[in-house]
Amino acid sequence: MKGISIEERSVKLAQYIIESKDTVRGAAKKFGISKSTVHKDVSERLKKVNMNLAKQVRVILDENKAERHIRGGMATKAKYSHMNKSK
Repeated sequence: MKGISIEERSVKLAQYIIESKDTVRGAAKKFGISKSTVHKDVSERLKKVNMNLAKQVRVILDENKAERHIRGGMATKAKYSHMNKSK
């Protein structure tokens, strides 16, 4: 993401999150930047550039936040599922 402005990066991140419904962590991994940077770009900087896009991203981020406890439970279940098979 080097060579582009912060505003452009914010818009690209927002478009990616909206299209893929990916998490902040997933977007950070895809673009090779920190999740703190992604979060700041799409939740603060984007409001100054494109308010409509910022609202769309906020909907996706709120959905991800509401579902994160479910994903965490599934990850824990998968992590320990091999223990039940050996009994």
